[in-house]
Amino acid sequence: MAVYVDEAIWDWQGRKWCHLLADDIDELHRFARTLGLHRISYQGPPKTPSPHYDLTSFERRRAIAYGATPCDRTTIVMVLRQLRRQVTLQAGAQA
Repeated sequence: MAVYVDEAIWDWQGRKWCHLLADDIDELHRFARTLGLHRISYQGPPKTPSPHYDLTSFERRRAIAYGATPCDRTTIVMVLRQLRRQVTLQAGAQA
């Protein structure tokens, strides 16, 4: 399984931010924990439809050093779509 980060291009509160995603939500949480991120900073259902963590540019560099794959917007969108399908399938299985 892979973990991905896009470019830190989003300005917010004086910092540049990016997105951390993974092929699997459990893997996403494990990797985030390795980076020292708290689960409360997770952004995904039911708050948002896109399972991810937001990272500062500093955290992005650490994520890459720990093995995350830097990627472009096209790849991030593809991974997001796969994650959304996974979330939908899991929700359907629990119903």
